[in-house]
Amino acid sequence: MAQLKSISAFSSSNLAFHGPKRESFPYHGKVCCPGKLSSFQELGARKGVLQGNAFAVSSGNGSVTRAHDKQVIRAVLPSYSETEVSGSTKERGLRGKLNKVVLAYSGGLDTSVIVPWLRENYGCDVVCFTADVGQGLKELEGLEKKAKASGASQLVVKDLKEEFVKDYIFPCLRAGAIYERKYLLGTSMARPVIAKAMVDVAKEVGADAVAHGCTGKGNDQVRFELTFFALNPKLNVVAPWREWDITGREDAIEYAKKHNVPVPVTKKSIYSRDGNLWHLSHEGDILEDPENEPKKDMFMLTVDPEDAPNEPEYVDIGIISGIPVSVNGKNLSPASLLDHLNQIGGRHGIGRVDMVENRLVGMKSRGVYETPGGTILFAAARELESLTLDRETMQVKDSLALKYAELVYAGRWFDPLRESMDSFMEEISKTTTGSVTLKLYKGSITVTSRKSPYSLYRQDISSFESGDVYDQADAAGFIRLYGLPIRVRAMLDS
Repeated sequence: MAQLKSISAFSSSNLAFHGPKRESFPYHGKVCCPGKLSSFQELGARKGVLQGNAFAVSSGNGSVTRAHDKQVIRAVLPSYSETEVSGSTKERGLRGKLNKVVLAYSGGLDTSVIVPWLRENYGCDVVCFTADVGQGLKELEGLEKKAKASGASQLVVKDLKEEFVKDYIFPCLRAGAIYERKYLLGTSMARPVIAKAMVDVAKEVGADAVAHGCTGKGNDQVRFELTFFALNPKLNVVAPWREWDITGREDAIEYAKKHNVPVPVTKKSIYSRDGNLWHLSHEGDILEDPENEPKKDMFMLTVDPEDAPNEPEYVDIGIISGIPVSVNGKNLSPASLLDHLNQIGGRHGIGRVDMVENRLVGMKSRGVYETPGGTILFAAARELESLTLDRETMQVKDSLALKYAELVYAGRWFDPLRESMDSFMEEISKTTTGSVTLKLYKGSITVTSRKSPYSLYRQDISSFESGDVYDQADAAGFIRLYGLPIRVRAMLDS
């Protein structure tokens, strides 16, 4: 029961204000890059009426203002003197001078420290930015307080859930993009939508630089910065973890105390986690040894298949042109559809993957992923394509899907090659329309029904009974011609 409540807590209707990274600073979790979630309670943000909009926190009393969709809303916080936060925005910093920096902000220890570090080293104004991609972290009021205490001049929060699912997740689903046979690209897809929003915010507030908290060992630094390069190559990029002398949690705490920044007090998790509406990943601790089995209490989105219900559940997925549109006959928005399937799949233990992958920077890493809704959608899409795609098209699509996944994993979302491949995927998926019924039972997915108005399957042709379209006698000539190269080689050998 507790696990089922946890699944509900991961709902897309929750407010979420961080974007953690998978290969992270292993002490706390949250957005920008480093971090992890110390407990699943951190994933459960308070439900409210703010879903689907951009929100601003007022600088006075921490109230929330609702605004129109896709607008960039800022919370202007009081400025702070040098006695409160070291570093003046009017003078050159220790490493140079920048005017204004948009920081991917989580409110955790690392980004709380980055704010004064930027002011001290670059003499700049710092605008904190947080994206809601469905990860369900922290309350907005908590972020506003932390940003204010760290010395930020503005806090920008944007709800990106619908954009994330519609413009990033669903294209990857349509393409069949899976990295190294298993990984459904949860973190890889989230980074470009967050980085794109940062570029938009930088333009809105007149910033000349962006900053992130990614470490120099992981993939996310590449994903963020390639997006910055693609969308605004004039922006300066600051990556503190590649510049400063801070090497661990104790150094960060010491720096925070020195600069009068309150140290966030959170329960330290043994895992590094990244969560969004598509997945939840786990790395670190015992998982660093690939011989170790994951602990049962590590999982947060899915119940143990052994503890899943003893009765199967059937779910019908409606798809139009390769894009999911409905669940059990009910049309839903992209984010709502995925959230609903996360809950259904989670209670049946669907979507657990344990894998060793090759990171972009060259090293191998072991991660465990929970992707309940995404696993259901991939199964449905593949089954529908078995009806609507011919052999040659399916084979070409599958071969291109490998490259598509590699580009997304490597942070090349805005690369012309991926965009061109996406146009191909969209074109060949025009007839991938219909519905698929799946049976979910104790971690397994079984297809029970598939139908499409564009189905290439003809029962009158496929039947073992005689028909007018296919004459079995024709097979003899086909086999002789198809097997001619084999016969010729055999004749040569003899």
